[in-house]
Amino acid sequence: MRLHTKITLPKAEMVEGTEAWKRFNGAMQKVIAVPHAEIQRRIAQERAESAKNPNRRGPKRKVKPSASLGPLG
Repeated sequence: MRLHTKITLPKAEMVEGTEAWKRFNGAMQKVIAVPHAEIQRRIAQERAESAKNPNRRGPKRKVKPSASLGPLG
């Protein structure tokens, strides 16, 4: 005999009209308040951390050779 328990999540509140616009506008103002340089820094940090994982799926990022280690050096 197999028991099945169903987990129910509360449904999202449906908001329309001016209240929906106020919520949307507030969320967009929070997103826009973050400087572009900060977003770029966070993206670069996340990419650097994910590149360190040797078990990551998909194509691996190529390591760029250092300019100081040339054919003569």
